[in-house]
Amino acid sequence: MFQDFRDVSNHSKQNRSQKPESNLESPAFRAELMSKEVFTELICEVLAQGERAVLITLINSQRLPVGAKLFVKASNEAIGSLGNVNLNRAAIAQATQFAGGREEAKTFAVGEIAPELSELADTVLLFERIEVEPMLVIAGAGHVGASLARLAALIGYRVALIDDREEFVARGSFSQGPDVNIDLIRAEDWAASITKAIGNGHAVSLAIVTRGHKQDEECLRAAVTSNPNYIGMIGSKRRTNIVLDKLLKEGFNPEALKKVRAPIGLDIGAVSPEEVALAILAEIVAERRGGAAEPLSAWRRA
Repeated sequence: MFQDFRDVSNHSKQNRSQKPESNLESPAFRAELMSKEVFTELICEVLAQGERAVLITLINSQRLPVGAKLFVKASNEAIGSLGNVNLNRAAIAQATQFAGGREEAKTFAVGEIAPELSELADTVLLFERIEVEPMLVIAGAGHVGASLARLAALIGYRVALIDDREEFVARGSFSQGPDVNIDLIRAEDWAASITKAIGNGHAVSLAIVTRGHKQDEECLRAAVTSNPNYIGMIGSKRRTNIVLDKLLKEGFNPEALKKVRAPIGLDIGAVSPEEVALAILAEIVAERRGGAAEPLSAWRRA
């Protein structure tokens, strides 16, 4: 259950006064809830914590104030008001579904999400996902790992490149353009480094492209318990099956292991390290965006 519309003055440095529950729909209170500064502070708070939230804005209505906002955290705690308690409840329920999808923004007519609110059927709400930019953690800084790090950084991912060989994560090799934004990590312990880099797993993808079975196993053990959005492991079917079967016998969750993309990447006939990196990143983007990873021209041949 959600916590009912917390007083946003708790988030305002200028105003610490408490508002009683009965004032939730008063014009004065709605004006405060719509304060740009309050919602900016909430967004910054969520991003700093690496959490996820949904910002709902009323963009069209004959009955309610356009611009009213409702901020829904991953815990279903809601701050703000759309000007109607029943609409607030319906919007929070829809926010939970929206947060589990892939779209960054989407509009809904109230008639779509709450047909019982017939008097507000023409009201339109904008849902926006609030979360940190996507992050790619790469275990292994060999030719494929380094190429993948550079390509991911180029398209705007936060990148953490991890290796236990100091010379492979030397800053001198990543000192130009987007490369300077790659976080280079020397792993004293693979599992500890992977776990720390993944954090809470939100908006995080992990590519395991190490040099051997032992390193793969260490990374995968840490990954399946850290729950990133995506886990992929390089190698042949035989090699990856050996690692996955071993973890299965050790008692790791079978459902978690089924989610591991192994061998990693899309089949584009990649040969060079750069092409392999492209195949990996294409699958990661498709997973994040909900893409089918099929030729866009396939409809012509159907």
